[in-house]
This record gives sequence, structure tokens and C-alpha cells, in this order.
Amino acid sequence: MSTLFLSPPSFDGFDGGAGSRYQARREVTSYWYPTWLAQPAALVSDGKLLDCPPHDVGVKECLRIAESYDHVIVHTSTPSLRNDCKVAEAIKAQRPDTKIGFVGAHAAVLPAETLKASPAIDWVGRKEFDYTCKEVAEGRPLADVAGLSYRDAEGKIRHNPEREMIPNMDALPWVANVYKRDLQIEKYFIGYLLHPYVSMYTGRGCPAQCTFCLWPQTIGGHKYRVRSAQNVADEMAYMKRLFPQVREFFFDDDTFTANLPRAREIAKKLGPLGLTWSCNSRANLDADTIKQMKDGGCRLFLVGYESGNEETLKRIKKGVTLEEMRRFTKDCHRAGMVIHGTFILGLPVETRETIEQTIRFAQELDVFSMQVSLAAPYPGTELYEQAKLNGWFTKKDKTDLVEGDGFQQSALEYPGLSKEEIFEAVERFYHRYYLRPKPILRIIKTMLEDKDVCVRRLREGYEFFKSMAQRRSDLEAVKAGAAAA
Repeated sequence: MSTLFLSPPSFDGFDGGAGSRYQARREVTSYWYPTWLAQPAALVSDGKLLDCPPHDVGVKECLRIAESYDHVIVHTSTPSLRNDCKVAEAIKAQRPDTKIGFVGAHAAVLPAETLKASPAIDWVGRKEFDYTCKEVAEGRPLADVAGLSYRDAEGKIRHNPEREMIPNMDALPWVANVYKRDLQIEKYFIGYLLHPYVSMYTGRGCPAQCTFCLWPQTIGGHKYRVRSAQNVADEMAYMKRLFPQVREFFFDDDTFTANLPRAREIAKKLGPLGLTWSCNSRANLDADTIKQMKDGGCRLFLVGYESGNEETLKRIKKGVTLEEMRRFTKDCHRAGMVIHGTFILGLPVETRETIEQTIRFAQELDVFSMQVSLAAPYPGTELYEQAKLNGWFTKKDKTDLVEGDGFQQSALEYPGLSKEEIFEAVERFYHRYYLRPKPILRIIKTMLEDKDVCVRRLREGYEFFKSMAQRRSDLEAVKAGAAAA
């Protein structure tokens, strides 16, 4: 069957392809590559990838394109499920014989609930769904496809046996040609990466046990299954020829540095290519490894610090101490390695004091850039189960994670700390971090060095303050609703 791999139109600015632990609308324009769809699309000879949000494809245009395909595979998420169901229903309405499958972390964890969300959904892919999509696209009967849930002729939901996790990651085709054929790479922005950038996976799974992290607990697993260093280097050399305009490549593995010997080997192989790359890393690398990766062309580490409170780090099973984070950060500063740090407010069991400790810790680290998120208790994560058990959810609908405009909301609250206080602390965190001399001077310096960066930073500044104003509006609406109740 001709197959469309679809990331549907959604909230304005909604990052449905997010490679991090959640999907949401960010404070500035941010779009990750839809790698989870691109990989199965590379397995299907007559497939096409349509990533609507970054390409400004609305529902009308999406429906026009979808009408030409026998089979549509939708990547969904907990925040976007309702919206994605509406798009699926519209596709079915215009062409009733279209087969529609849903994939993604939400579908993997809640296959029956996902199927029940809309009669337009014919099947759901569980766990690692690459070959599931391939076999359905080839026309194999749904009952014979491992890792798939579906409705039979009588409308009863059936769950086929699980599919084995992919043992040989080198067997997967590269996503480079799918990107080239179906995506406009200039449409993808991440504030801390050079533009234009390209992101890709060199492996799946993560041995870390962080209670909040989405992908290892739902799709990838806790074993880090990797492509060989040579396979990665070969695709990077090909990508460099295919996308000469790209200024940075990003390895979106949950923790690229989880296998340190391999990380060093890849850095050694990439050095002669003369390209710039970045990756996710835990804050526990030694100085020698940092230097080796820097020498191999690595420019930036994306690092999840999460909290400045030691007990919080233990509760979320971060596996890295504050002292280790301090040492790692100092070593990166000495080596000239840039860090984009991420922090989370609302983790168990947040208090006003722990929020203050995290803000002060971030200021102490003084990394080049940072972002603040709200704890996102996704179904399938340990954090979700903890929140259910302890009654931390703020709403009856435990899957209600974003506001009507796509921004994250505080889904959790704790004794002595309301959801409004947690939500309000995000803006305070940003202001206290960025409105200091050092960060301001860093930003000005980058603007003076590059005209394109200057234009981009001005746009991002406008978007940031606009989003903060929208967050305040959302907060006032929440307060007004609470008062009325």
C-alpha cells in the first residue's frame, strides 16, 4: 500500500516530533526532527513523510495530501491524541477505505485506550514499531503482524504477540534520504543548536533509570542498543555531502555517552570529517573524555541537571550527584565545551526551598544556555505511577499535560506547594538566570559575531517574552477558574 507517515497539524508551534521526554510548545520556535517516523519511512519504498507543524501545513492541505494514500501512519502523543484523532477522522471521512495506524509512546503504553479514542484508528503499533509499520505497509494481514493491536471484523480489540526489540541497529537504513526527499531542513530550529541543523539517532535505549524520562520506559528500553561507530561515521560523511548547508549535527540518543568507549571511537572517526556535532550527555564525564570529544568536533552537550536538591535527584533516580555535576561542568568550561542545561520544576516532592536551591544551582553552574520545564508524568513512566499512588495529579484527567494553546501546564502539585506556584516559578527561574551580566554578555557577543545569529536571537527574544506573557495569562485563567469553583 502507498503509505503516508504523518505528524499531523496541531497547536500552533507544537513540537510533535520532540526527541526529548515530552512534546509541547516551547518558549521559542523549536522543532525536532520526526526521527521516529523517518526511520520506518526509510523501510517503505513507496512511503512519504509529512511533518506538518514545522512546514506550516494546515488541516486542509494535510487532507489533500493524505487522500492520495492507501495507508496513513500517525505519530501521536499524550498531549496531542485528541487532536490527532480529529485529523484521522477527517482523513477517513474523505476516503473511508484508508487504513490508519497510530504509533508513539502513548500508543505503545495504552494500545487499547488509543484504539478506543477514535473509530478511525484501525491499528496501533506497540513498543519499537519500525518493522511493524513496514509489514503493514506491505499488505500483511493485521492478525499476522507482531507488536500490533487492532480491531477485528467484529470490532473486538486484539493484541498480537510482542515484537522483539531490534538487536542489530546497523540493519536499519539511514534516514538521510528521507530527510532530503521529504523535509525542508531550514524549517527546523533548536535555540541552542547552530542553524540549520540535522538530528539523528545512533542508538536507542538508555541504561539510566530516571523516573520521568519517556522513551526508555515506553519504546527504547533500558539497554543501549547502538549502531557501530563506522556505520555512524559513514552516514555522517554522506549527510555532509547531502546537506552542505548544515552547520551542526545532533545525536539525539537519550544518552549518547552511555557507552563511553564507543563515544570516543565515534569522535575519533568524525574528527577528520571536519564537521560540527553535539549530543545528549550525562553530567559525569571525565576531563579526558570531554577533551577527546571536543577534539573530534563535538561543540555542545545537552545535559539534564534537573534539580539542585540532592534528595530530589535520589528520588528521581538520576544517578548523578550535585558534586559530580559541578566537576563535569567545570571540566567542560575549561575544555571550551558548550553546555545547554535542562532543569525540571515540580519533581517529587518539590517545595519552595528546593525550587530556590535549583535556581541557585543553575546560577552557580552558569552554563551557556538553559531551559526550564515542568514535570511531565507521562503514562508508562514511574513518575506517572508515583503520582497516581500519591494523589499528586491536579486534574481528574491524568493525561491532560498541556494548556489549550499547547504550552505545558503543571500537572502535579504537593502538600504546601500548589500547581500555580510551580507554574509561576518557571518564569521567575528564567528571569533570575538570564537577567544577569554574564548571560547577557554571552548573548550580545554571539549576536555581534554573526548577523544571522543576531536576527535569530532578536526573534527568539520576542517569542520568549510573548510566551511568558501567554503563560501569565494562562495562570490568571487557572486562578480565576479555581476561584469560581
